Amino acid sequence: MKTIAKLGLLVLLSTQLWGQSKTPGRTFLFVHGGWGGGWEYKKIDSMLTSQGDVVYRPTMTGLGERVHLANPDINLTTHVNDIVNVIKFEDLHNVILVGHSYGGMVITGVAEQVPDRIGKMIYLDAFVPNDGESLFAARGETEATAMTKPFTKDGFVAYFFGPVSATPPTDVPQPLKTFTEPLSVKNPAVKKISTFYILMAPNGDMSKANFAPFAERAKQRGWTILQLNGNHYPMRNNPAELIKTLEKCK
Repeated sequence: MKTIAKLGLLVLLSTQLWGQSKTPGRTFLFVHGGWGGGWEYKKIDSMLTSQGDVVYRPTMTGLGERVHLANPDINLTTHVNDIVNVIKFEDLHNVILVGHSYGGMVITGVAEQVPDRIGKMIYLDAFVPNDGESLFAARGETEATAMTKPFTKDGFVAYFFGPVSATPPTDVPQPLKTFTEPLSVKNPAVKKISTFYILMAPNGDMSKANFAPFAERAKQRGWTILQLNGNHYPMRNNPAELIKTLEKCK
């Protein structure tokens, strides 16, 4: 009888431990910026999943490993739908939705469609569009002036922050319409989502914080503003510090 009792106790403990190990962590969905891809978040993915979180880092149509699908007709709606469909088909709820740079345009559009699925939004050195703005308009630029610049060609926008690698993973040209299509921002339910803005300041120098105007927009909307020292790509260059900053978004 004692042996049976011990076996029963072991089964009970094993069941409890199994249940603990299966307790889901937080669900992060990272939306990359222009020219990039989900590959940028490989280190972030590994670090967060090692502590029990669930990470999604999809690549939007025509970029990253999906560059073979690139065509001039891809627009902002295409990319918004990419992320909305990840949420729907993976049946995600209470998502921590993180958008970097151009990804701020995308997560804004995603929130318009599925605000009930989002637990928290984090804009990482990202664009914060007003209703009816495209990315170019948010930058104070018209499509006509943008098209006169050498980085636009054949319906694409070349990566203009410096040279790119010829060997993947690397940045690739971005379909122009993703930058020129305006976004409707009208859903009142979005205002109920807890939202944060992380502003990158190179070497802590706020005068070089290129996205400061969008952090100011975020401040005017009552969002919590955090600062992270470094350049525009913390997920590539300093993932550990980025995770520490994400942890502060409470």
